[in-house]
Amino acid sequence: MKTLVITGSTRGIGRGLAESFLTQGCKVVVNGRSQEAVERAVGELAAGSEAVRVAGCAGDVSRHEDLEALWRCAAAAFGRVDVWINNAGISIHRAPLWEQPAADLEAIVNTNLTGMLLANKVALAGMKAQGGGQIWNMEGFGSNGMAQPGLAAYGATKRAVDYLNKALRKDAAGTGVQICALSPGIVVTDLLVGDYDLDSEQWRQAKRMFNILGDTVETVAPYLVQGILKANRDGARVAWLTTGKAMRRFLAAPFRKRELFADIPC
Repeated sequence: MKTLVITGSTRGIGRGLAESFLTQGCKVVVNGRSQEAVERAVGELAAGSEAVRVAGCAGDVSRHEDLEALWRCAAAAFGRVDVWINNAGISIHRAPLWEQPAADLEAIVNTNLTGMLLANKVALAGMKAQGGGQIWNMEGFGSNGMAQPGLAAYGATKRAVDYLNKALRKDAAGTGVQICALSPGIVVTDLLVGDYDLDSEQWRQAKRMFNILGDTVETVAPYLVQGILKANRDGARVAWLTTGKAMRRFLAAPFRKRELFADIPC
């Protein structure tokens, strides 16, 4: 029975991962910035016998002291941390870089990049001391080098994940800590939709593509969880939307209509 810490897990794909790990008998520590959101998530997840297998700790991943508190919370609740998933991330409104507010650029770098670095620092130190563990860093658009207009900042922070994983595997060699990558593909969450103007032609075009390649949290999370629990090697990568799957989706698109955004007015 593994113990997991999942940053940014009060909603979206992080929350879906927490739910799926609990169904597999794991112990889970959820995390988010808001104490209220963390308490609500723990209360909802801790139903019946699962109450003894879920804990929560509020904190901002861009603050080193908050991440150290998250590690201590997990260790106090369950003794050790077998798997740490760096899922926390934000997006900002799509626009050319020169139109994006400096405060938004600072925020996305603080969470997606600085937060990723600090979280890996804390998890690596803790796992090295306990004799091993796994860290999974969440990829996103840009991790594979793809680029689109309006996504310079977000894509740059996610492109860094690829380099970070390669470098950390060298740093962590011989420590017993495995550095791994998680790629959820296009998942319908507020993070996906939130950076679009839903009245724009850009959104209408993106929506058509998302309906071909996208999936819901309920579909993606259990698949990722199974892959994580089976993985037992440094450098492992679990990906939902593979190249082959994407090609099959495009070929089937004229015959298979999907609507993943029925509840979103646009």
